[in-house]
Amino acid sequence: MSRVSPNLLPMLVVAAVALALYWPLMYLANIPAAQRALDTGAALPCKTAVECATQLRSPVLPSPQQLWQGFGNLMFPLNSHNAIPINAAVTALETIVGLLLAAIVGFFFAIGIVASRAFERSLLPWIVASQTVPIIAIAPMLVVLLGQYGVQGWIPKAIIAAYIAFFPIAIGVAKGLRSPDPLSLDLMKTYHASNWQTYLKLRFPASIPYLFTAFKVAMTAALIGAIVAEISTISFQGIGKMLAENSRASDVVAMWVIMLSSAVLGILLVALVNWIERLLTPWRRARLLAPTKPTSGRTEVSP
Repeated sequence: MSRVSPNLLPMLVVAAVALALYWPLMYLANIPAAQRALDTGAALPCKTAVECATQLRSPVLPSPQQLWQGFGNLMFPLNSHNAIPINAAVTALETIVGLLLAAIVGFFFAIGIVASRAFERSLLPWIVASQTVPIIAIAPMLVVLLGQYGVQGWIPKAIIAAYIAFFPIAIGVAKGLRSPDPLSLDLMKTYHASNWQTYLKLRFPASIPYLFTAFKVAMTAALIGAIVAEISTISFQGIGKMLAENSRASDVVAMWVIMLSSAVLGILLVALVNWIERLLTPWRRARLLAPTKPTSGRTEVSP
C-alpha cells in the first residue's frame, strides 16, 4: 500500500482539523440568523433554528452541502463564460503576465539598488511609498489612462498586478545580490573580474534562492492585485468580475465558492513556482535529499 507523502501529510492534518471545526462554527454563526428569520415569519423548510442553520438562503457560513451545490452550479458547464474555470484562467493569465512584468522591472531596480547607493537613497523611499497607495483607488485611473492609448482588456489588469508584485521581487533580489560574503567578492577582485562578471558568476547565482522566495510572495500579491483590478474596473471575465456580480446579487454561497476557488488558484500558482524552482535548481533538491553522515565523537589524525 502506498504511503502518504511527508509533504502532503501536514496539509491533510490541517484540512481535517479545519473541517472538524467548520461544523460547530457554522452552527454558531447561522443559528442566530435562523432564529431571527423564524421570528419574522420567513418561509423556511424547517421548524427549529438548529435545523434551519444549514438551509438559510443567505447564510453567514454556508453548510458543506450548500458549498457542494454552489461548486456544482458554478463549475459547469466548463465552457460557460459564467463558470469558474474560464474566469479563473483569465485571472491566472493576468497574474502570470503581471508577475513576469514585475520580475523584469524588479530585477533592474534590484541591480540599481545594489550597484548605486545614490540610486537606493533617492528611489527606494518612493518605491515604498508607491506600495501604500490603495490599489482599489489607483486601478480605475490607470485603466482610464491606458485606455486613451488603446490598451484594454486583460492587459491593464496585468499591469496593475505587476505594480503590486514588483516590490517584493525588487527587495528580495536585492537582498540576494548582496548575499555573497566579502571574501568571495574580494576573491573576484583578485581575479580582476569586471562588475558584469561579478554579477554573472557570483551575485546572480547567489540570489537564486532569494529570487524564488520573492516570486512566491509576489505571485500571491499579483493574484490579489488582478482580482482587485477586476472588481474596481469594468471587467467581462475573471474571478473579480464574478465576485462583483454575486456581491450585487447578495448570493453569499456563490461568493464563498468563488473565494475558495481563488484560494485554490493561489495554491496552484505558488505550486507552479515551486515546480519551476525544482526544475531550474536541481542541485538544491539533491543537496536536501543527500543523506548526512553521522559524526563520531573522535577525530582521526592521519600519520
